[in-house]
Amino acid sequence: MVVFTVLILNKAGTLLFVQDFANVPKLMANERIMLASTFHSLSAIAGQLSPGTDNSGIQLLESDTFKLQSFQPLTGMNFFVLSSLDQTGVDQLLRKIYTLYADYVSKNPFYALDMPIRCSLFDTKLNEAVRAIETAATWRGVDY
Repeated sequence: MVVFTVLILNKAGTLLFVQDFANVPKLMANERIMLASTFHSLSAIAGQLSPGTDNSGIQLLESDTFKLQSFQPLTGMNFFVLSSLDQTGVDQLLRKIYTLYADYVSKNPFYALDMPIRCSLFDTKLNEAVRAIETAATWRGVDY
């Protein structure tokens, strides 16, 4: 049970933050930007084509080797987590990441909106949250 990567995009689809937590193949910066903007675009199209009232786009994408789960709050930001298929509690982790973003990034007087996120306290708290969810899923078998 592993969280591989956390990505944060603004409402225009610009990659603001990415952090790897496991040994994943290193992508070049341009490849990460292209991957994030492609998923953002596909999610936006899926949201418009959705027949239901919830048009927040793609919320979960599963492959044979990983799952990508997203959370889009009312602010329009997109929070993505790539994890192993057996990782539980990812939706709670996404909401926790949003709370950490609100507390440590958006309230930071030195942070300008839509700029890359460079906040050491946010990084520390994010690492703690990811390790907590991995530990909870691995040792206790319960959700975060």
